[in-house]
Amino acid sequence: MSNSSASSLAPNSSGRAYLFLIFTTLCWGGNAIFSRLAVGEVSPMTLVMLRWSGVILLLLVFARRNVRRDWPLLRPKLGFFFLWGAVGFTGFNSLFYIAAHTTTAVNIGILQGSIPVFVFLGALVFFKTPINKSQMAGVALTIIGVITVGAGGSFERLAALDFNMGDFLMIIACLLYAGYTVALRFKPDVSAISFFTMLAGAAFLSTLPLLAGEILLGDFQAPTLTGWLLIGAIAVFPSFLAQLSFINGVTLIGPGRAGVFVNLVPIFASIMAVIFLNEPFELYHGLSLLLVLGGIWLAERGKKTA
Repeated sequence: MSNSSASSLAPNSSGRAYLFLIFTTLCWGGNAIFSRLAVGEVSPMTLVMLRWSGVILLLLVFARRNVRRDWPLLRPKLGFFFLWGAVGFTGFNSLFYIAAHTTTAVNIGILQGSIPVFVFLGALVFFKTPINKSQMAGVALTIIGVITVGAGGSFERLAALDFNMGDFLMIIACLLYAGYTVALRFKPDVSAISFFTMLAGAAFLSTLPLLAGEILLGDFQAPTLTGWLLIGAIAVFPSFLAQLSFINGVTLIGPGRAGVFVNLVPIFASIMAVIFLNEPFELYHGLSLLLVLGGIWLAERGKKTA
């Protein structure tokens, strides 16, 4: 192939990657909307369990060949897969859907924007990744943005440490997902869809004790018709199609460039919450969004110049 032919393919590959990644973040932003719509339609642990059940059914169709091929490398890591799935998928999703009962989709979306910086801090703590001034400033800005959302833009609430419980649970959820992401450094050399299949299976299994607890506490709510529709949408879009799109995007342009697109999640979530849920977008939401995204930009800029 000539140089001119190769160069003509590169923009096309980037363009397809951008479409995959924008679709991915649109789905993940939409999950905040689905979580709010699910309140009163299905109980949180039931939603999480049925979500991963749906994903596993889809993966049985699309991932069987990959899993069979990669099984010799997957089998020795079953314990790690269970831990990854329990923390990154079950822990994050459970707190995500519980938080939706006491906070807004706008807040959920903005707080999700803190995940990249929490990942950065985790890499610093556990792997002694060097940090420069630009990265420190980025971390500080993002944390200020998260605190602003949690305090509802009120200095009085901040001084009294009066945080919304849903926002607090979302911060814990983001910390769990960040921990899962940091641990991906130990991912075995297998295909992405095989890896995802193992995590989905672990997520399903680790949800079962939580579902049992929900039933014993009397908090179980069987899905309504709307609940079933939402479960189907969550399994197909943010869980299955978004993951496959992200895999394709990373394959085309690499994880570094693809990771930047995650910053679109709080933007899409905020816009959709205002349009579809008629949630208010206050001045402090805009300030928080700017602080979170600005902090991520500074941290990424510092990483490139380090």
